[in-house]
Amino acid sequence: MEDQRSADLEEGALPRKDAWSLWLHGTYYRSTGVHFFLTHRIRPAGLALGMVFVLATCLAAGHRRPAIYQLFSISMVMMALGVPLAFFRRARLKAVRQVPRHAAMGQPLRYFVNVTNIHRRSIARAWLLENVPDPRPDRDDFIHMREPGEDDRNAFDRKFSWYRWQWLVLRKCLFDGGVSSTEIRLKPGESMRLMMEITPRRRGVIRLDQLRLQLPDPMDLFQSFIRVQAPPATVTVLPRRYRLPPIELPGAAAFQLSGESNTNAIGNSGEFTGLREYRPGDPMRQIHWKSWARMGRPIVKELEDTFYPRHGLVLDTLSTHRHDAGFEECVSVAASFAASLDTGDTLLDLMFVNDRAHVVTAGRGVERAEKLLEVLAGVSPSRGGGGLDALARLVQQHAADLTSCVIILNGWDDAREEFLAKLRESRVVFTVLAIGHGPRPEGLPGIWMDAANIERALSHLPSRLPVA
Repeated sequence: MEDQRSADLEEGALPRKDAWSLWLHGTYYRSTGVHFFLTHRIRPAGLALGMVFVLATCLAAGHRRPAIYQLFSISMVMMALGVPLAFFRRARLKAVRQVPRHAAMGQPLRYFVNVTNIHRRSIARAWLLENVPDPRPDRDDFIHMREPGEDDRNAFDRKFSWYRWQWLVLRKCLFDGGVSSTEIRLKPGESMRLMMEITPRRRGVIRLDQLRLQLPDPMDLFQSFIRVQAPPATVTVLPRRYRLPPIELPGAAAFQLSGESNTNAIGNSGEFTGLREYRPGDPMRQIHWKSWARMGRPIVKELEDTFYPRHGLVLDTLSTHRHDAGFEECVSVAASFAASLDTGDTLLDLMFVNDRAHVVTAGRGVERAEKLLEVLAGVSPSRGGGGLDALARLVQQHAADLTSCVIILNGWDDAREEFLAKLRESRVVFTVLAIGHGPRPEGLPGIWMDAANIERALSHLPSRLPVA
């Protein structure tokens, strides 16, 4: 983990507020690390025994009853025995995960792990644990992010920002669960298959590379952790999706002529018009074999041009809110459209800007809609001010090929109004879905959806989306 107080950062050169936040971050960072260490190695019975020990210690200071001293002695001896018994337990395992490619946010994901005992001793009373990567937020997130509703807290809570720290820790926890329900009992060289279950908390790519073996002491008070030899695995957690009513996109009747590259990719499906000589790049399925055999040179069938619509799904990744709640709903809405629109006879271009401009196409003969969901799973908010300008240029570059666009805006302000004005100059047919908080803002040329009621707003979308 990167040192949070690097030598090149001097607190004396920082504003007082930032210096205070840095001190809080360092304090919370270390204390949370200690908390994680202890909670992973002290079992519930050990925690209860520790409370009994503390209570007996306090009572023994003012009382001379034998029962109190007995309780103090028993609890102290149990802890003195449990720690070394757990520490000296040893085991060696190797494992291979069988993980599905995709998972859904908030839905349990079950997968299997094949484990083999490569130690010279037998293993009993042990469990596998899929350890969560370090969820402690870095310094920049702690200083610049804000917990939703933080402004409504009292002055003490805002000053010490403990609730913000807890919110950031929970936000970075990729999944819950991960403990095998079956006890591991293996002799040397034996193998067994275990079922694991985790519940992803957020979209994105989860890298599973911290498989541990829990080895509790005989009294079940404390436990040691042993790293298991296992190749890493990744799972793509797809964004949350909502059910959409039947929707007809604007401009659906304005079909576009398929380009040569797309025609070669999807194959021509038009009517037969004649025969011609072979040209480099013609697909093999169009060769007319009888004519080739008769004339002695390659002859292909010529088909009429194929026409089909091509729509754009434009995602605004610029986030001006410090909690990114609206941005996450924008991604969910984009994923809902990508999963619901019929791409059997159309193309759908997903366009957004992160570090650079991205265009991902799915549809007939190109990629499945699942590809768009995988891309949306990894989209992160953009903080730069030039994101909308780059997005406008990207849409303008593809304007001639697009039948229409669905533009999903993260809020509404002057910059986004200027963004839509640039698209109108390019004569792009588009509809606007803006997501934010509170009532509909004035001057918005589209549909406004409150981030707190996205599912309801989507269920009431008109069958034909209005052109902005």
